[in-house]
Amino acid sequence: MDSYLEERGKYREEHLGMAKKAQEAGEIIMAGALDNPADKAVFIFKSESEETAKHFAENDPYYKNGLIKQYSVRKWNVVIGSE
Repeated sequence: MDSYLEERGKYREEHLGMAKKAQEAGEIIMAGALDNPADKAVFIFKSESEETAKHFAENDPYYKNGLIKQYSVRKWNVVIGSE
């Protein structure tokens, strides 16, 4: 969506609340938007299955309201660092 930055304000509180709740539950390790351009975000989940991340994405108000058109979930094999 070309007007993403303008439109996200309507849903930002719900989006951030959902992310904070997932972090408190130990599901999200870290998350944030990429910059220059602000066209993507990265969420790192800790879960035994991809379903946790898929459920989050599909229920995110940005996705449900058409601001985000697609998402992808990929397993990450940590080599250095904890978590």
